[in-house]
Amino acid sequence: MNNKILVTKSSMPELEEYVDEISSLWDSCWLTNMGPKHQKFQKKLCEYMETQNIELLVNGHMALELTLQAMNLQGEVITTPFTFASTTHAIVRNGLKPVFCDIDPVTYCMDVNKLEGLITDSTCAIMPVHVYGNICNVEEIERIAQKYELKVIYDAAHSFGEKYKGKSIAQFGDASCFSFHATKVFNSIEGGAVCFKDGVLGEKLYDLKNFGIHGPEEVAEVGANAKMNEFCAAMGICNLRHIEEEIEKRRIIVERYREKLDSIEGLILNINQKEVKSNYAYFPVIFEEKIFGASREEIFKKLAQNGIGARKYFYPLTNTFECFHGSYNVMETPVALHISKRVLTLPLFAELDLKEVDRICDIIIECKC
Repeated sequence: MNNKILVTKSSMPELEEYVDEISSLWDSCWLTNMGPKHQKFQKKLCEYMETQNIELLVNGHMALELTLQAMNLQGEVITTPFTFASTTHAIVRNGLKPVFCDIDPVTYCMDVNKLEGLITDSTCAIMPVHVYGNICNVEEIERIAQKYELKVIYDAAHSFGEKYKGKSIAQFGDASCFSFHATKVFNSIEGGAVCFKDGVLGEKLYDLKNFGIHGPEEVAEVGANAKMNEFCAAMGICNLRHIEEEIEKRRIIVERYREKLDSIEGLILNINQKEVKSNYAYFPVIFEEKIFGASREEIFKKLAQNGIGARKYFYPLTNTFECFHGSYNVMETPVALHISKRVLTLPLFAELDLKEVDRICDIIIECKC
């Protein structure tokens, strides 16, 4: 269908703006390896995210994976299965063992009431996930981490541009890892970043993203090739100029969804967290079939029949992946399992027409028995 609505659509600057930003690359021929655009983007992000330390990487996954490697951890990392594959894979690929904490049924973030009971002598770190732009209980996570002397690495892929109690979300934990993938609120086509406090960690990250090369004749680590190229950095520079406008457009769309769906029995909408400046990253809806009268699967298919893409996000849970078959007991995270079987994220992007939002909601409401 020509008028198909995807679950998301990448925000892009005007073509002329991007062409103007990249035109100097034809003069310098400096296309990668931390060139002028990389350096400019890094500086602009430090200002916007209110952080002194940031490393740019090729994507958000390498931000997670290399941060764990740079910390030289061993043992168990407590995380959540209600996340994208990247979170769990980053842990496993570092030779670490993920230990899955269940999620809070309201925020869908790590349930801090169950966190401390999972800590053992082998625990080395906590990797909580800010989900849908909902912010974890950062105060309690910090308290527990300090009590047991654990590192905290936030998967902040969903939380770019957010603040909690007036403080940038990039400032929490030992490190916060962001994704600038094309599907995110803010994108650099592909890209990621790590914000951190410890300058030594930054030096290691810089080396690791460039094959572990510490100097012209010194390779100090077994690293990766995770450098952000100049074209991606240029896209990031352009999109950063418009980020507040983009977030405001998303807010209007979210409010329209709420207006149409908030009173429908059997639907649970995402919360408005107090003291959080939201980026309106996603609009998840939980479909309680016994009350609403139709299942998540039925709604998913009905929307698809009408050319509307929704996403079962996050489903399946990472602790049920085939690649980990038999390794984890999904019944240890019952809330996450319940939510994963009932959640749909509805289309949400800055240019989504409000008439289309109304149409999406009308189709959903028509399915109610």
